[in-house]
Amino acid sequence: MLRANERDVAAAELDAGALDRLRLSDERLDDAEEQLRVMAKLPPLDREIERWTLPNGLDVSSRRIPVGVVGANFEARPAVALDVASQLLKSLNACVLRTGGAALGTVTVLVDDVLRPALAESELPPDVVALVRSPDRAGARALVSLPRLVPLVILRGSGPVTAELARVAAEHGVETLAHAEGGGVLYVDEHARPDLAEAILRASLDRLGVCNRLNVLLVHRAVDAAPLVRVLGELGVEAADAPLSHEWANDPERVATVTVRTVDSLTEALALANGETSGLAAGVVTENADAAAAFLDGYRGTAAFWHAPTRFTDGHALTGAPETGINVGLAPGPRGPVTYRDLWLRQLRVVGDGTQHR
Repeated sequence: MLRANERDVAAAELDAGALDRLRLSDERLDDAEEQLRVMAKLPPLDREIERWTLPNGLDVSSRRIPVGVVGANFEARPAVALDVASQLLKSLNACVLRTGGAALGTVTVLVDDVLRPALAESELPPDVVALVRSPDRAGARALVSLPRLVPLVILRGSGPVTAELARVAAEHGVETLAHAEGGGVLYVDEHARPDLAEAILRASLDRLGVCNRLNVLLVHRAVDAAPLVRVLGELGVEAADAPLSHEWANDPERVATVTVRTVDSLTEALALANGETSGLAAGVVTENADAAAAFLDGYRGTAAFWHAPTRFTDGHALTGAPETGINVGLAPGPRGPVTYRDLWLRQLRVVGDGTQHR
């Protein structure tokens, strides 16, 4: 697999961040193996959620059933193939994988020489893991156009590409779980401890090319922002006055950038976090418990933090299970880090004795 990956890396025309995500190493393969071991040890889903008996004697149970076949379109990042396949298999779903063209050689070896033989060795059908083998984007469009075969597709990648595929899917009646928009928000309240604000700022920027890193820093007008800007400088990160919706992790030209904005109140900070950012995650630094409660209650994104960095917006970090991605949508269902525990459909099962009627 490493030889296939070396060929993919040599042929790729990608920016430095994307190239790093494409590249495998012995250490990264060891990490991937450990992730699979973690998945294997996690308990299977309980089929029954709850059960009750109606006054007329009907026995009703709410149960989890698999979706069936789930597609996944993701960036040129080979480890994602393992993450997604393991999540879907753990939830008893078959999967159709489609990776960015730059990683197709590596992922082909992964599917043909690793995943399928492992399934066969476990006496499971190897073809429950399938792969779109075309590097062209037409393959992604085809994947989201087959509602009878692939009724649900997980979409990861850049915002515009994912949005386009979501539109195509909607036109064909295919459901999607889109993991595209990211960027964490940190609000430093007027009651924040300066040393704690600086520590959380540093912890929020330990990596720059990930979706849950700090993207927007909101500072109360009563707080001296200069020390925070100096911390950014020490980290090699530029403080910019830019649209709050711009995700720097996806901007290879200015990935080492954070949008910094002064606000007049917690209410304004919440309005900006809710209305002008992706809704991935936001945190607050304050010694005022009432202010913290107001922020946590008022934020509508997938994860809200008090005195902790948004870098913890991650399935494995928070739930102990690797994730397929982070869903920021507003529809009921899986939201935030999506794991195997979320990839199912609810079914009501009803048992009577033949005497019940409406």
